[in-house]
Amino acid sequence: MRGRFNAVVEELLAQPWVMDTDVTIKPLYGQQEGAEYGYNPKKPGRPSHAFHTYWMAGLRLCLDVEVRPGNEDGVNYGLDGMFDWLDAQPRARWPQFVRGDCGYGQEGVMARCEKSSLGYLFKLRRTKNARALLLHLESATQSVLKPIGQGWEAAEAELQLDGWTRRRRVIALRRRMETAPGPRAQRRGDKRRALPLWKNCGVQATVELLEFEYQLLVTNLHHEPMTLALLYRERGDAENPFDELKNQWGWGGFTSRKLRVCQTSARMIVLVSNWWSLYARLIEPQQHHEAVRSRPRLLGGVARQSQHAGQRRLAVRLLHGDAPELRPRIVRAMSFLRDLLATAQQLEPLERWRRIMCHVFAEQMKTAGPAPPPVPAAAAG
Repeated sequence: MRGRFNAVVEELLAQPWVMDTDVTIKPLYGQQEGAEYGYNPKKPGRPSHAFHTYWMAGLRLCLDVEVRPGNEDGVNYGLDGMFDWLDAQPRARWPQFVRGDCGYGQEGVMARCEKSSLGYLFKLRRTKNARALLLHLESATQSVLKPIGQGWEAAEAELQLDGWTRRRRVIALRRRMETAPGPRAQRRGDKRRALPLWKNCGVQATVELLEFEYQLLVTNLHHEPMTLALLYRERGDAENPFDELKNQWGWGGFTSRKLRVCQTSARMIVLVSNWWSLYARLIEPQQHHEAVRSRPRLLGGVARQSQHAGQRRLAVRLLHGDAPELRPRIVRAMSFLRDLLATAQQLEPLERWRRIMCHVFAEQMKTAGPAPPPVPAAAAG
């Protein structure tokens, strides 16, 4: 099964890419192996399994998933699986950097990335020392927070938290809540208050109370703060595949008493999801299409098989309302596959698969990503 996973992304790994890693929780309702009590935000107090996943960012292609007991939801439990996957790949196919939320901004994860000369971009929790850094940046005589666009201000510094073995580069981001889009800013209302200037004098002045939202990023990359802020903001798409796999593909539905069977089932579901994503991109290559939308469009049809003169023909009539729009796209995909079979009969199936991948991701393979961190001399030797 790992070979099938690698075949999906083998050609893409030769291009600059980013790895997103995250953990999701699956509540359990029986006596399954590994049904332990742990972090469970949707069903507190319910035993669960923890799914540690690794993704190719931007394409929603899952590289692998590891099912662990519910009390092993910490990110450190998924590190061995992630680095086992990386070590099985040539160094030239490693990601430019790995990206994760605040659960990954800890010494064990960063030290292991640094030991392997792997770039990382993680979010930091606002601990006591992290808040002290924000206060120091805001109280500086000359503001070190520089605007970087869309209402955000950024500054960089070095920080060594308790438990860290070294100082690391930290990017502090700040944005006024009133400039943040969405209903959350509208609910805050007017933040102007009339405050007395002197006690018992009756003189008042209107003062605007500023409220900000903050983000702290820790990284070993050498890009400027604006670039790092944009790179981390793109991580927001990494949460969407969890909803798709749980609600549209069956991650939330299968059960088994054995943990190993759960592991195999989770990987099979992800593999089928990857295959369907490739097929949907072959028909509509512009972007990823979720199964809840693409399956009715591409599977809602009736097929009729006829046989004449030793030849079989399969006629498919789409019943979806978008059939006039989909017809020319499906015809183009059929023509490509037919030409591939006719002109590449001497190729092995794996080589044909590579040709299909190059065709599906032709645009993505033209793009370049950020440069990885330099490899230390000791590691290079």
